[in-house]
Amino acid sequence: MPFLRLVLVLVLGLGALAGAQELVVYCARSRALVEPLILRFQEETGLRVHVRYGTQAELVALLLEEGARSPADVFWGYEASLATLARRGLLQELPAEFRERVAPAYRVGDERWVPTSIRVRVLAYAPARVTPAELPASVLELGDPRYRGRVGWAPPNAGFQTFLTGLRLLVGEEGAQAWVEALRQNQAQPYPNNIALLQALAAGEIDFALTNHYYLYRFRAADPAFPVEQILFAPGDPGNLLLASGAGIVRTARNPVAAQAFLAFLLGEAGQTFFTHDLFEFPAVEDVSPHPALAPLAEELAARRPAVDLGDLWDLPGTLELLRRAGVL
Repeated sequence: MPFLRLVLVLVLGLGALAGAQELVVYCARSRALVEPLILRFQEETGLRVHVRYGTQAELVALLLEEGARSPADVFWGYEASLATLARRGLLQELPAEFRERVAPAYRVGDERWVPTSIRVRVLAYAPARVTPAELPASVLELGDPRYRGRVGWAPPNAGFQTFLTGLRLLVGEEGAQAWVEALRQNQAQPYPNNIALLQALAAGEIDFALTNHYYLYRFRAADPAFPVEQILFAPGDPGNLLLASGAGIVRTARNPVAAQAFLAFLLGEAGQTFFTHDLFEFPAVEDVSPHPALAPLAEELAARRPAVDLGDLWDLPGTLELLRRAGVL
């Protein structure tokens, strides 16, 4: 069934549900970022939506604890939490139309969740203090003495931890451990999150930072002269890891039709346009163009991303243990 036909069927089904039932969404995304989109879904469908916000670790633990008693219909979060829930059997298989709606480059092997927007890891830097010759071709170079004390990272951040999970897949456990220890010994400067990293770059505290791509665009929306640039590494480098926000339907969902309608909305034109024009993320579908500011970066993603299935980025416990062994968490 084509995706647009599926949407029509779901909308007709919602007619009988609106006003009578409540869709329950467990959401690991920031309320400040996504609440406008949820309110739009409510307005367009007439369906009441109750959202429980929390970190992905909190919500995954809650679903595991609740089991079949969970009131949740939808889990909306990130690749690591979705892959974990799928592996634990807490998400149901989605109709093929949802997977087919996602651009082939972003599809996951697991059919129990779908990416709804895409992010990419980048190297942000201060152009006033960094020459072109100093830009590394690989994230693995940042432990070199020439970057001593100049690099910022955020070990507590979920995006960094997912990147490190991908690094473990690409270079092995020992290689990832050696990289973390090399950065620690090279006096990489720790920060709590990506916002703090960008602020530290602008303030001159550091010269380089490992972060997600969209933070720079959000800073520039407020200050077009924000003094930071960013690059991708060489093609296939682990530092170019793609990350995803995504959603799945809980196996014990009480309102599966409404849940499918919500996922269809996230993957539809309204949802995809919101993600890229309001949040500066990449659309997960092909028929919605990325924000014009993202276009140059979007053209490079396919050629530069490393070969990692988003569904394989589930082992955050192993990554946390690695960070603890290295003494950076």
